[in-house]
Order: sequence, then structure tokens, then C-alpha cells
Amino acid sequence: MKTQTTLPLPEASTASGRRYDLDWLRVICIVILLYYHVGMIYVPWEWHIKSEEKSEVMRWVMIWLHYWRMPLLFFISGAGTYFALKKRTYGGYARERVTRLFVPLIFGMFVIVPPQIYYERLFNGVQFNGYADFYRSVFEFVPYPKGSFSWHHLWFVAYLFLFSLISIPLFRWLKAGSGLKFMQWTERLVSRKGGALWYALVLTLSQVILQPFYPDETHALIDDWAYFTFNLLLFWGGYVLVSRPVLWQVMTDQRRIYGIATLISTLILYGLYIAVRFIYPAWDDVTWFDVVWDINSFCLTWFSVLASIAYGHRYLNRPHPILPKLNEGVYPFYILHQTVIVAIGYYLLKVNLGVWGGFWAISTLSFALSAGLYWFVIKRVKILRLVFGLK
Repeated sequence: MKTQTTLPLPEASTASGRRYDLDWLRVICIVILLYYHVGMIYVPWEWHIKSEEKSEVMRWVMIWLHYWRMPLLFFISGAGTYFALKKRTYGGYARERVTRLFVPLIFGMFVIVPPQIYYERLFNGVQFNGYADFYRSVFEFVPYPKGSFSWHHLWFVAYLFLFSLISIPLFRWLKAGSGLKFMQWTERLVSRKGGALWYALVLTLSQVILQPFYPDETHALIDDWAYFTFNLLLFWGGYVLVSRPVLWQVMTDQRRIYGIATLISTLILYGLYIAVRFIYPAWDDVTWFDVVWDINSFCLTWFSVLASIAYGHRYLNRPHPILPKLNEGVYPFYILHQTVIVAIGYYLLKVNLGVWGGFWAISTLSFALSAGLYWFVIKRVKILRLVFGLK
């Protein structure tokens, strides 16, 4: 299992007001993402810096979060695209995506990400004559991990940028003719009890076809087509379901169905995990076990996304004076957070704080520094607003 104005999503608004629930869910996801990445230091999975002490409790929580956090962000991104295209031409939308996604991505690859690689190399015993000595290696353009050129956690921004552009023909098609008929058919399907759950079959089929050729989740694009397609389908799912306002209440009314489906998939997930970890370790090398695990994880992803959207619309679709401020700051916060975590973690891991002491110390300091850099520096400097994707 491997491990990224607003977060780079178009505004979720209509003529009658914003979809505040999407804004709240976006903020919640990014805050959880910071704690998830700090948790990566304390679980056995590979990451940039690692503690010698590990937490089994943390691992159990993060297994579930792995299948929920980024898929929900891609779904929300697709949903936001519907609202953005109500206010922009397709050309204007494409230009806005270049400004708010591609520019921060390039800036991040040359400014934000390299310190992560620098501290990771120091952590692993590589010596440099200062940061400038290391930084020259970035311009050798050798991809990480052999070299120092990478987008690291900004893979989400890269994928979202590509999703936004390659999806424009699909969004055009859905506006009229056979595309409009497809939307009407989708509306009838989702209106049936549990109808939206069937999209899990599409997600599963995509992985059955592609995973034999691209089995690993790499975030590197050129060898990541199975995971790329999976998230693209989630992006499209967000657009399609939110673009039919009549479905907003339908999905809210069916929230318990989505919640129960999520609970069942969660119980299966942990049942399989307990079995392979504590009872039948040999299953880890058995094909049928991998198939069952994967199919259930695809279903868990989709069901949990639906449940989040449905319950969010029911309980979070309301404004608050602080929401616009959070909504603007969450994208710079996302861009900064992992670099801040790696830098702070590098130094604090030298202090014997234990698993939970270290986790909360790194989390708290990383949260405060990421938020502080945005509030006191980025939002007040025009050129920084540009490179961090703000208006």
C-alpha cells in the first residue's frame, strides 16, 4: 500500500449558492492528509523518513484512510468542474487550469519538493556541502529515486491538471444529444435504491483490465495507468453525479444505504487483514486472496466516497464565516505540508519522543508552520499567490 482561493478545484457554487458541503469536505480531507503523512513515519510502509518505532494502531487506521482520502478529493474535483463550467467557456476553463494547477506544479517541482529529497538523503546518510550542493542535482533531471527530479506529493496536482484537460471533450458530449440521453439514464439509475453503488463495477473492470500491465500504484504517470484511470473515473463520477441537481436530494436520502455498504466493505477489509496477518500469513502469496482484497477495496473506495458526499450534503451544506478563509488557504497548505513534515520530522526523529509523542509533535508543528507560512507570507505576496495557485 502506497501513498498527495481553494485546493485546486473549481468553486462549488450555483446560482442559488455554494455547495458548502464540498468545501467542508475538501478542507477536512486536506487536514486529515497532513496527519496521514505524519503517520507514514510510524508505519512499516515505505516513506521518505522513518522512525525505528512503529505503531500497529496507526497502521490499522491508515489502511482504511488509504482507500478514502485521495479518491474523495478527485470526486470533489470532478464535482467542482461542473460548477466551474457553468461560469466559464471551455477555453477559459483550460486557461484557468494552467494558471492554478500547472504553474504551481512547476514551481513545486523546483522549489517545494527538492527539500524533501534533500532531507531524505541526509536521513539515509548521504552527505552534501550544504543545500546548494544538493540542489544542483535537481537540474540533472534524473527522476527520483535515482535522481532528484520529482513531483512527490504534487502528483495529485499533475493528475488533476491532466484530468481537467482531457475531460473537456467528454463534458461537451454530455451537454446534448446522446450524451444528454446518457445523463438522463444515469439519473434514472441513481434514483433507484442503491443505484449509484453499481459504479463500483466500472471501477473494478478498469482495474481488471489494466492492473495486470500496471500492477503498482507509483504516482509517476508513465507506469501508473491503472491508478491514473481509477482516479479519472472518480473525477468523472463526481462531475456526472453533481451535474444533475435533482440527484443531490436523492443521494442524501440514500445515505444510509451508502453508509451500510461502506461498513460492510470495511468489515471485510479488516477481516481479510486480520486473517492474513495473524491467522493465515501464507494467504499473502495466494492469488485469490489478492483478487478478493482488491475487489473489496475498489468497492470500499466508491461506497465511502458516496457516503461522504451524501452525509456531507445532509449535515455540512451550510456556511460559516471561517469557511471562505479555510477554502482559500487549503491549496497552499496542501502544497507545503509534506515538505514541512519531512523537514520537521528529520530533526525531531533525533529526539526520543516515542511513537505518539513524536506523532503529535511533528503533526502540531507541521500544521502550525504550514498554516503560518500561508497566512503571514503567501497570501500577502502577489508573486507567491500566483505560484501557489491563488487568485
